[in-house]
Amino acid sequence: MPREDGMRELPIVDRPSTERADAAHNRRRILRAAAAIIDARGPEAVSMDEVARAAGVGVGTVYRRFGDRSRLVYAVIDDREREFQAAFIQGPPPLGPGAGPRDRLRAFLHALADRTEAQADLLLMAESGPPEARFRDGSYHLYHRHLAMLLGRIRPDADADYLADALLAPLAANLFLHQRRTRGMTLGRIKAGLDALAEGLIG
Repeated sequence: MPREDGMRELPIVDRPSTERADAAHNRRRILRAAAAIIDARGPEAVSMDEVARAAGVGVGTVYRRFGDRSRLVYAVIDDREREFQAAFIQGPPPLGPGAGPRDRLRAFLHALADRTEAQADLLLMAESGPPEARFRDGSYHLYHRHLAMLLGRIRPDADADYLADALLAPLAANLFLHQRRTRGMTLGRIKAGLDALAEGLIG
């Protein structure tokens, strides 16, 4: 439904659907087990077999619920992800509605950089599954739609779909961690680079 400011309302992705009590209970056990393994030994220690043993369920249950390791890790990330999505969809400006599209775009890129900083190792593991893992996640589609909407308002003549991908590309976890840990770039420098990239794209 259109908003008064002309922006379409975006849904928060991956809201939990109604499920049977036993299925919900198993899901919570699996996610708690995966989170405990990550906290104890890091995200690289996660395996579907070990999560199943720790959760007290069959490994087939883990695969049926989550499909593969990258989707399981994305599910562990999910709670913070919902908070982030709520902030740019319906939170206060400039990240949320009420600010101009340029200000919202800059605020979104900075907030996404903060989000990546906070969970970079988990995101790296989630994105290192199948080649399309990053793009298969529902969050990427929402980020892309949000940026494409803002870009369309700033430059109606531009290829907003392509430019949205271009702005999201530097925030892939592997590049982000390479810049932070190998090249020693500060988070502030990365944000300044995102600003320069956005200005170059939107003119």
